[in-house]
Amino acid sequence: MGISEQIQKDMVAAMRSREELRLSTLRMMKSALENKRIEKRAPLDEKEAQQVLGTLIKQRRDSIEQFQKGGRQELADKEAAEIAIIEAYLPKALGEEEITATVKATIAEMGSPTMKDMGTVIKSVMAKLQASGARVEGKTVSEIVKRLLSS
Repeated sequence: MGISEQIQKDMVAAMRSREELRLSTLRMMKSALENKRIEKRAPLDEKEAQQVLGTLIKQRRDSIEQFQKGGRQELADKEAAEIAIIEAYLPKALGEEEITATVKATIAEMGSPTMKDMGTVIKSVMAKLQASGARVEGKTVSEIVKRLLSS
């Protein structure tokens, strides 16, 4: 069963159990997937669907940051709850230890890259991690690469 089918099934369950937040989040996810499908003019494969959901998570994280700056903690909490619901449909995100190990291995393969080579290192690490099917955020990889190259 694909992500879209699972979301549809879970929407019905959320309607029956009257879970407002879950239902609205699932509807938003379904809408985003449908918009991407229309834009592409073809059905989405699982990897594309995961990218759409990853984008939604990134948007929520940005919103949380803005709401916290604005002193609107209740809205930040709502966005955090939405992230938890969306993440349930994605593969488990890698922890910092796994990412750091991959970054160290990539740096070792490249010889001794400098800060000027940071973009190349990030690109290489992201390619390796995504090829393994792992879900990672570019921002996290960037921070780890920066820290390891500067030390």
